Amino acid sequence: MRRSRLTSALPSALALVLALALTGCGSGGDSGDSGASGSDTATRTAAAATADRVEPLAGTPRPRLPVTVRSADGRAVTVASADRIVPLTGSLSEIVFTLGLGDRVVARDITATFEQATDLPLVTRAHDVSAEGVLSLKPTLVLADTTTGPAEAIGQIRDAGIPLVVVEPAKSLDDIARRIDTVAGALGVRPAGVELKERTAARIAAVQEDVPARDGERRPRVAFLYLRGSASVYLLGGADSGAGSLLEAAGAVDAGKESGLRKDFTAITSEALAKAAPDAILVMTKGLESVGGVDGLVRIPGVAETPAGMDRRVVSVDDGVLLNYGPRTDEVLRSIVEQLYPNGS
Repeated sequence: MRRSRLTSALPSALALVLALALTGCGSGGDSGDSGASGSDTATRTAAAATADRVEPLAGTPRPRLPVTVRSADGRAVTVASADRIVPLTGSLSEIVFTLGLGDRVVARDITATFEQATDLPLVTRAHDVSAEGVLSLKPTLVLADTTTGPAEAIGQIRDAGIPLVVVEPAKSLDDIARRIDTVAGALGVRPAGVELKERTAARIAAVQEDVPARDGERRPRVAFLYLRGSASVYLLGGADSGAGSLLEAAGAVDAGKESGLRKDFTAITSEALAKAAPDAILVMTKGLESVGGVDGLVRIPGVAETPAGMDRRVVSVDDGVLLNYGPRTDEVLRSIVEQLYPNGS
């Protein structure tokens, strides 16, 4: 498999994995408190598609520029204009649009799948940035993250004199505020950044208040599986998969991490799944579709023998937002909570 990029919501070690997810890629039984019913997979998927919009802050902030900011690659970058913005990941696009500056965005990366961005010109080819495509749109600011590539394209954009700010990727809920701060600072709208941080934190806290109290009961063990049936890619998430923070916020245990998997992903084996012993399985919706839904999922060696497989307990979240730690993470977290605890307990 070739080197690909992923959205800035994920650890950089997952570059290959999510790039595949965004070009391709539910969920079973209602018995128990740690799973969701496969019968409503289509309903959840349809609802997610309908709601694939970002919610901008009220009002339109006025950028106060120029500003000089520190890029994640160590460079000091001076931004004189935010009139024509090109965010090179979907998660960065979400932040720009949610800050209220979506009308200044002139292009999108392939991972920007939300409704307000879909009609923008695409400046990636097979997940790699097209420097020529970016430069043809005469941007005044380009936003990237440390996984954006190839390096030659980034260099070409910089050599053309375009301010390019690199942002550190997010790996957990704790990284959301930092990323919003960085983007708002580069755009010269720090007050809007503060407002967005506060709104996002409040919404995530509100979801967490709805997580059923376990009162000493064992927390549900959830394994994050990355699936791409068309490419025969079946992976089990470990400590660095990026899903652990969401699962813990939902009152669950990251089964892969708990079983001792320290890296991002490992190939699914019967032995690894038996050790993880998940009560429920978390997947991206397109990944689940790529293996033929829950029926196909339980045919993957080892899945049917897990508690999750036997009870067909699967939690599915749209590919474009699952690990996209940002302004819509509260929606992701709520979806996980509602599917994990379908009876509210």
